[in-house]
Amino acid sequence: MHSRFLSRGVKALLAVAFVSGFALAAQATLNFTNTVTGQPLDLSDAPAEGRDTEAVKKFLATGVNVYVENPTCLPKGKDLFLSMCSGCHGHYGEGKIGPGLNDSYWTYPKNMTDQGLFETIFGGAQGQMGPMYGALNLDEMLLVMAWVRHFYKDDPNDAVWLTPAQRAAFKRFNEKEDQTPDLDKAPVCKATAASAAGSK
Repeated sequence: MHSRFLSRGVKALLAVAFVSGFALAAQATLNFTNTVTGQPLDLSDAPAEGRDTEAVKKFLATGVNVYVENPTCLPKGKDLFLSMCSGCHGHYGEGKIGPGLNDSYWTYPKNMTDQGLFETIFGGAQGQMGPMYGALNLDEMLLVMAWVRHFYKDDPNDAVWLTPAQRAAFKRFNEKEDQTPDLDKAPVCKATAASAAGSK
């Protein structure tokens, strides 16, 4: 009796996992591949939390990150970056044991695009860069990416992740002038269906 109940419980969990993974795959119209091996990434490896935001839905379908240059979302991205990424990449992406992220040189050229950067964060790369899907959910990855794009210091014309309007308004980052509020004093990150539809 106990083993039959356990078996039903396991089957139910597997069914939920299958349906959840299928739903996530159905959302993604782009093909996401591992930066090193080129093998397809299994996005269902990411936590269930953070999969159903408007930002994630838009990104999986188009590769557009609606958090980029969204001032309400940058504090959360900065906070996540400082806790998860700065140990290797530096507080402002200047580089430490990991490569710099604040200029137009990319160790992996595909990281110039948001899809490529996402693939490297999600699936990892060479050296110390392991896959981050166990530490960050999909929405958090997009927030981190937005912060990485924000502290860019080189020519905005090389920033292919920016819309033309964002590129025209973009100011090269200067950490001495960083006025991004601390997370506890920041506004709520707002990325609605309307803003997702209107970007790029």
